[in-house]
Amino acid sequence: MADKPSSGEILGVPYNFDRPSISRMLSAYWQPGEGMLVEKPFGVGYTLNLANWRSWIVVAVAGALLWQQEQSAASVDEDREDEPVEVIVDDDE
Repeated sequence: MADKPSSGEILGVPYNFDRPSISRMLSAYWQPGEGMLVEKPFGVGYTLNLANWRSWIVVAVAGALLWQQEQSAASVDEDREDEPVEVIVDDDE
């Protein structure tokens, strides 16, 4: 049986299932001469290149959206605690 390749491309999407090392992981996320997206060091697809300033904008926007979602969820919970509750008792007996 032929050995399957552990890295390559399928339909233009890169994959790499070689055992990751610390140096390969660190160098994959910091590539100063490259664009915003670089190949993942392990797995399928692309990841952010933290040496590119545009990646930091993406991280900041994602963080701001997450913070806003958490704040709105907390305010909805606080509003529900203050609302009166109507209780209807059916006493037909």
